[in-house]
Amino acid sequence: MTEPGLDSEQPPRKPRRRRALVVTAAVVVAVAALIMAVQVAPGAQQPVNTAATPQPTPAGTASPVPAPSTQPNVPQPSEFDAWASKTSQWLDIPLRAMTGYAKATVTLTKEQPGCHLSWVTLAAIGKIASNHGRAHGDHVGDDGAMTKPLGTVEVRDFYHHVVSTANASGPMQLSPAVWAKWQRSASGGKPDPQNVDDAALTAGRALCAGGRDLATDWWNGVASLQGAPVSLHRILATVNVYGTVGQSSGAPNPAVLSAVDFAIDQIGLPYVWGGNGSGDPDPGFDCSGLTTAAYGSAGVKLTRTADTQFRSVQHVTEPQLGDLIFFGAPATKIHHVGLYIGNQQMIDAPQTGQAVQVHPYRRPGDDYAGAGRPTA
Repeated sequence: MTEPGLDSEQPPRKPRRRRALVVTAAVVVAVAALIMAVQVAPGAQQPVNTAATPQPTPAGTASPVPAPSTQPNVPQPSEFDAWASKTSQWLDIPLRAMTGYAKATVTLTKEQPGCHLSWVTLAAIGKIASNHGRAHGDHVGDDGAMTKPLGTVEVRDFYHHVVSTANASGPMQLSPAVWAKWQRSASGGKPDPQNVDDAALTAGRALCAGGRDLATDWWNGVASLQGAPVSLHRILATVNVYGTVGQSSGAPNPAVLSAVDFAIDQIGLPYVWGGNGSGDPDPGFDCSGLTTAAYGSAGVKLTRTADTQFRSVQHVTEPQLGDLIFFGAPATKIHHVGLYIGNQQMIDAPQTGQAVQVHPYRRPGDDYAGAGRPTA
């Protein structure tokens, strides 16, 4: 995060040619704990290469959710169906896709319990890969298959380089190599990469390949499917959001989810002093430009600087999803702001030379000033 004393609304230092997008060990450790907590259990744009691929450590225990009913034609929805319907509505995940992610998780949890696969990982990959099959205006049909075959969804980094996998296809955007090695049908028929059940199950098998435990090797597992740093970081952020909402007892505020989704889409853009997300030839955001634009996309107007945002929103003791995270001296000047995405993480535009990214919102010796709620 911004170094103590660095004012993000001050003129920047000389910009560097490339912007750093770095994942810290603390981020991935925390994500591993969150994934474990929302696991489905049976019975119940690339600015630079990442500086490191830190490994998480095991944390937390699985919190079971209902397993899918195996009895056809049940007149009343099963507990699983009620859970899937509620969660998919909260997160704007098509129900048919949500069911595919959850059932794949249940299957692989039975077969490979040591993998610790969670539906939030599969759902986050599906979101970033194809918006759950909705890229190009398509969608997953009632039978689980795409209504129209979905080819490669192009992803470009900040430098306009194509970073999507060549010839990837289907709702999970699996590469031909991954599909050839790990393909499996959820129904026992011929595997189809355009079917969300088969694609999710195949993705799960690849994530768990070689006896991988996602509680300790999540980053490398996801990188085996989506290797571009911009995609990895967006998946990382989405896991935080999905996991946080998945553990909640109530529906999230739609404006909050809209703001958070907007911020996730900006991951990889550079810090630009005074940046509002547009401009030529170097579009980007400063810290308050990002939060202003994120909430503006949800119809919530914020004042433009970190300091004025701090003084215009309701302060809260513990941040929740979508809250603003402030740094500085409350009595004199707030110099930095980020957007809380749950699980002790935030998205922000840190400082000149860095990209919009995810990292822990607290660290030893920081000048954290508190949190505020724009939607209060």
